[in-house]
Amino acid sequence: MEKKLTPDNSSKEFKKNFRFVFFFLAIVAAFFLGYIAHIQKNNDNLNKNPKIENSQSNNASNKEEASFDSDTFWEVWNYVKENYVDPEKVSEQKLYYGALAGIIGSVEDPYSVFFEPKVSEEFENEISGNFEGIGAEIGIRNNRLTIISPLADSPAEKSGLKGGDIIITINGKDTKDLSLGEAVQNIRGERGTKVQLTIYREGEEKDRIIDVTRDKVALHSVEWKMVGGVAHLKLKYFNEDTLGDFSSAVHQILLKNPKGFILDLRNNPGGLLRTAIEVASYWVGGEDIIVIEKKRDGSFLAEKSLNKNDILRSLKTIVLVNRGSASGSEIVAGALQDYKYAKLVGETTFGKGSVQDLKKLNDGSSVKLTIAKWLTPTGRIIDEKGIDPDIAIELTEKDWNESKDPQLDKALQLLK
Repeated sequence: MEKKLTPDNSSKEFKKNFRFVFFFLAIVAAFFLGYIAHIQKNNDNLNKNPKIENSQSNNASNKEEASFDSDTFWEVWNYVKENYVDPEKVSEQKLYYGALAGIIGSVEDPYSVFFEPKVSEEFENEISGNFEGIGAEIGIRNNRLTIISPLADSPAEKSGLKGGDIIITINGKDTKDLSLGEAVQNIRGERGTKVQLTIYREGEEKDRIIDVTRDKVALHSVEWKMVGGVAHLKLKYFNEDTLGDFSSAVHQILLKNPKGFILDLRNNPGGLLRTAIEVASYWVGGEDIIVIEKKRDGSFLAEKSLNKNDILRSLKTIVLVNRGSASGSEIVAGALQDYKYAKLVGETTFGKGSVQDLKKLNDGSSVKLTIAKWLTPTGRIIDEKGIDPDIAIELTEKDWNESKDPQLDKALQLLK
């Protein structure tokens, strides 16, 4: 039986195995960096591969390989382990995962990440549409942490939390100086545990103290309603449950014979590539290209439509986007804009135009690594540039605080 490489093996055996693995990974990383640095960018002609400077690339990678000395790695490892002032912070497991994270970090790509086992599990749960917490969408309004909306049948809703409630403290900790990310981290927790929130509700003299028992929460990525004969569908994520909910909503909407369709992708951070392609296929049918992947060797792969019905193509459509629209949202918005199946209203999107592969490792940890870049069907670059709207309208902080939505108002005006 093959021995598993873990920090629990004997120190001698662990170092022997780890030295081999780290040496191998470092060579691969060095080759990758030396190779990719010499790919000449050329997106003007999708049928022509960029030139690769083979001789320079090979020389650079050979030079890096030759200069790598595994003894230096172990010298640093032992020096830190034996001399760092807080011994509890330098366990072999911590050093081991830190080294792996360093390999991924060396490519200097914000979307390539190493996940330790616990974080890896949490990430997979969110992608699948499930997590443990209280089930409330929160945001910063008037510089205070505010409940935007409790999810249906969630612990937040059952405990009496309402949209507009201002969270004063989380487990006694003042939220005034907390970032949104820190607040989410403090509120989320394991199923069955409790979090205490102090709430201010407009019109009430005294603050409320509400104890919420965390539970498993399913993310509902699709919400829709009819507004004056126009369908307004908000797509919050592209997770594993999205397509079924989206398909069901579309068929219900079509039964109402709508005048138009508003696809709201604002603050949709993306998710699964395949789901985004399938959603876009409701407009882009046949064998039409939805997105193009530019791979590390300079070759291009065209991802085509998966839906031959394209049942929304003939329905006048507006897509709402903003700075929070990223990744899968930009794929859908870019494709519909390129084919002129929809007008985009709002703000320039985030500009996250790259493909990440999620590789699960033996010990439960995982690596999310960028393996390609995305282009729209006409060859427009998404990464770092984003997708510009056809009609630019900003939703200001004042609009938000006053519950106004000029972007949605414009979309309704265009469709009516």
